[in-house]
Amino acid sequence: MFDGYQGYSSKKGGSTGYDGYKKVKGSKLSALVDQNGLPLACTVFPANIHDSRLYEPTLEAFTIPDVQDHPTIISADAAYDSREIRQYNRERRIRSNIPVNRRSRKYPKRGRPFWFDPELYKKRSAVERFFSWIEAFKKVVPRYERYEYSFLGLIYLACAMMLWRVMG
Repeated sequence: MFDGYQGYSSKKGGSTGYDGYKKVKGSKLSALVDQNGLPLACTVFPANIHDSRLYEPTLEAFTIPDVQDHPTIISADAAYDSREIRQYNRERRIRSNIPVNRRSRKYPKRGRPFWFDPELYKKRSAVERFFSWIEAFKKVVPRYERYEYSFLGLIYLACAMMLWRVMG
């Protein structure tokens, strides 16, 4: 079930420990949620990877067998403003509601501006709601599990509890 980030797995099976440069401390949770804050896909990676590199594996974790549905619009913060992410979404016919991150550009972008809906972007608080629900589970908060798959198991358990509370 857990397929990890290929470039960062260690010999012991988890992806914590030494990655060639320095010791990786902790794990990072990347989540795809619906507009109500309910989880659709969760992935866990070492904490020393930038969030924009976790975008594709997280979106690819959201698959339902024999169903061709995919999100139509994705709202993300300015950290996800990259050419690769916008191209990835365009190839899958997903609209990117991502504000332009002016700090990551040496020169202002020329040409037609990217589509951005500020009213739709305000509803991105569903992600923050999801993370506050996750933090309500005290074992999940420290994020210093020895192996990623044990941390991901705790995340899945917390998500199941979350869905059970909403559905029941």
